[in-house]
Amino acid sequence: MSKPLHLILLIVLLATVPFLILRSELPVVAVDRSPVVDRFFDLLRQGKFEAATQIFAFPMKQALSAEQLQAVWENLIREEGPLQQVNVVRREPMAGNEAVLVTLEFRKGSRNVRIILDPQQQIAGLFFTESLAYQPPSYVRMDSLTEQAIQVGSGKLALPATLTLPKGDGPFPVIVLVHGSGPQDRDETIGPNKPFRDLALGLASQGIAVLRYDKRTRIHPQSFTSQFTIQDETVEDAIAAVTLLRRTPRINGKKIFVLGHSLGGMMIPRIGSLDPKIAGLVILAGPTRPFEDLFLDQVLYLAKLDGTVSPEEAQLQDEIKQQVRLIKSPRLSQSLPTALILGAPASYWLDLRRYKPAEVAARLQQPLLILQGERDYQVTLTDFQGWQKALADKPRVTLKRYPGLNHLFIQGEGLSRPEEYQIPGHVDQSVIEDIATWIKAK
Repeated sequence: MSKPLHLILLIVLLATVPFLILRSELPVVAVDRSPVVDRFFDLLRQGKFEAATQIFAFPMKQALSAEQLQAVWENLIREEGPLQQVNVVRREPMAGNEAVLVTLEFRKGSRNVRIILDPQQQIAGLFFTESLAYQPPSYVRMDSLTEQAIQVGSGKLALPATLTLPKGDGPFPVIVLVHGSGPQDRDETIGPNKPFRDLALGLASQGIAVLRYDKRTRIHPQSFTSQFTIQDETVEDAIAAVTLLRRTPRINGKKIFVLGHSLGGMMIPRIGSLDPKIAGLVILAGPTRPFEDLFLDQVLYLAKLDGTVSPEEAQLQDEIKQQVRLIKSPRLSQSLPTALILGAPASYWLDLRRYKPAEVAARLQQPLLILQGERDYQVTLTDFQGWQKALADKPRVTLKRYPGLNHLFIQGEGLSRPEEYQIPGHVDQSVIEDIATWIKAK
């Protein structure tokens, strides 16, 4: 069974964990052309899909066949009409690779694309934006809330953000949303799904303000040099958002909460320890195991879904296992090249190595709500049990699991697969209500 296009999100670029790209909105400006990108789209326009895949890096070839590329491209042509122009909008370095941001002009409309080029100028990632318009879930009451644009942080690392407020004078309790891995937008968009927008609109409908912002790796990728840490990627901006809210009108500065999803959930205990005045903390699908183990388990899980493992896939798994062993090895040092350690510098992995989220959580004094979908294959019940074990005797901690929910806390059935992330859905209403009830009780 061949792998669909979106598996590239989980297989090909998981090797650059901090820079997993989901989508981009791009202005059209003049930028130096990329010969590789120009050739790739020329081949697609001519219907030479086999030749186009010869530009792919090895893992990309395993994830996306010529037949699959043809199906994706022909579906795009059916929706948008013939391709008329390719505009290269921006080129930017990305952890040893290069991201080329492109707008494709079709007869009926345009699509934005990110192409990741490896150091050998081969295509290591290909991402089209989704075409489905977002529709608020049924539990949202749009007439009961307002949204305003604000900015998290200041200076060259400032981040665009949205503050969603219930209507009225307040002051309102507020919760900050902290993303998972990759250069996420403020909605944590994946395919047609926007779980952070669901949370923002749903919680504001329940009388709770929500602050969400675009991630630093998305807005300022150039700030990530050869040495950076999880502190740079995730923690600093979450703390800056809390600081901003303490001086924001209509916000109750004594009732500021922080919610982290996936990697963001993993970092919630560190965020809480750095600001003890945070009123409470929420973890959605937060890992307790080492992040590199989580990554490897995902790759093995996806391979098993196909039923068989090809020699090429087995080789890729062996390469990943070698890099995981290096991350755990005493030999890991900041002098090692980025390409040897899953695309992130040693400083990143050394920072995570020293961090034990469940142990830090056990020392916190703030109330803690931990939620887990039982159909989640990315962060599993093994991680949830890690929280349970560390926090079993803590009355300030509430833990809850949801039988039918996946990693995005969207309802589904059977084994969770990456394909379902491309099906429009919404964060389950029970999750919204449980978070709102918990916050109001504090």
